[in-house]
Amino acid sequence: MFRCARAFSTSPLFKYAAMTCRQYSFQVFRDVPPLRQMRRQLLLDRKTVGFVPTMGALHEGHLSLIRQAATENTDVFVSIFVNPTQFGVNEDLSSYPRTWDSDVAKLEELNDEFARLGGDTGRISAILAPTPKVMYPTLPPSSEVDGDGSFVTITPLSRKLEGASRPVFFRGVATVCMKLFNIVQADRAYFGQKDVQQTVVIKRLVQDFYINTDIVIGDTVREHDGLAMSSRNVYLGARRRAVGLVIYDALKAAENAYNSGKLARSEILDAANGVASRVLSEQQALSPSERALYEVDYISLADPDTLDEVETIDPSKGAIISGAVKMVPLEESKPGEDCGLGDGKVPVRLIDNLIFKPRP
Repeated sequence: MFRCARAFSTSPLFKYAAMTCRQYSFQVFRDVPPLRQMRRQLLLDRKTVGFVPTMGALHEGHLSLIRQAATENTDVFVSIFVNPTQFGVNEDLSSYPRTWDSDVAKLEELNDEFARLGGDTGRISAILAPTPKVMYPTLPPSSEVDGDGSFVTITPLSRKLEGASRPVFFRGVATVCMKLFNIVQADRAYFGQKDVQQTVVIKRLVQDFYINTDIVIGDTVREHDGLAMSSRNVYLGARRRAVGLVIYDALKAAENAYNSGKLARSEILDAANGVASRVLSEQQALSPSERALYEVDYISLADPDTLDEVETIDPSKGAIISGAVKMVPLEESKPGEDCGLGDGKVPVRLIDNLIFKPRP
């Protein structure tokens, strides 16, 4: 069933958009003006919009956010845009997975699911899939630290943790989110807890710039063994996938230390670093055709509001334990081995976090 046509789609601005989505149950927008007109009509009709920004390569983590948005809004907008400004000059933007056909198929399946649920469940009604020229209409986007362009910076938050290794990353995130928030004018926007520093940066962005959109944070969605779902996991393959679980196991060891009553930074981080060091030593002892090596970028114990490192956890506030490891390319592969997309040659950065909840 096609649900592209609406009473307000007779506008000339909608004719192009409608042609791009005839086969979909939602409208696909490549440009801003027709989406804004649709949003205005929804506002006049007293509809609510939940917005889920993505870079595509959709997985269950994204879908869980869309489901949450559909339970809390009449309409759901999803953006699919691989944002060039959050990739540094030494990061391979071209290697990021682009899976448009499977993405829209998953969104169609979700709309079918929502239709079966009926009742007050909302629907995915719009996909914003702009080009870089639409999102950055004046200057070409720069990935240089001191590059020209119209950027939003949230400091000092953006310099910490992920920002220390990826200096332009959160500048790009804050800039594209400011643009998307201005375009969509959503009642609520949904982000996953896995990207914990991003959630803190976005909350600060909304607060400091008085953006009239509520930020909703959904729980991290994990594989059966605990690995956090990520669009980059398709590059891991079986061997790196198994060893990459080290980041979750290390954070769980730290969480167990906290839950046992420990509050000192040294005790919490020793538990995590012990797991990371042990697994790396085990891998280094294997032959190149058997092992999967990695580099630990950081393991952080931070204040949940400021992301400042803490020496002692305040039990009334709790803390965030987070980390990043880079799974390096496989040294040798075996015939017929599942090496993942890119044949095991693409380095994969894995991030994860756990929230230490306040306790009496």
